[in-house]
Amino acid sequence: MSSSYCNLLYHIVFATKDREPWLTAAIRPRIHQYLGGAIRKENGIALIVNGTSDHVHILSKLRQDKALSKVIGELKANSSGWISRTFEGVASFAWQEGYGAFTVSESQVSKVRRYIETQEEHHRTVSFLEELKIILRSHSLPFDERYL
Repeated sequence: MSSSYCNLLYHIVFATKDREPWLTAAIRPRIHQYLGGAIRKENGIALIVNGTSDHVHILSKLRQDKALSKVIGELKANSSGWISRTFEGVASFAWQEGYGAFTVSESQVSKVRRYIETQEEHHRTVSFLEELKIILRSHSLPFDERYL
């Protein structure tokens, strides 16, 4: 084959440090826009970015020539600095160490998109910690609850 064909879709999740509710409803849309722009800066495509006061979900297409860990590291580092400088009262903002990144089949994109769109509604009944456990279990990933 003379060309490479890739469709690398990821559902990415990460939380604020200590799950502090830094991402208020007033600033959340701008943060989501920034994160989408940061994905584009890495030559990816952010299909949707959404979340709640203590975490974000991103559905994105990323390039095959960039390491996932590097893209997420840049995304978190650049956005935490921008958030600290841009919004009053969050000068000590930081993301929690680590992240979740899960591959998504093209056939599941609309389902994952709807799930991300309804985060606020979803978290009225399910905590972020419980949600994370559900996601990890659905991907058959072992975990130690002490590190969640």
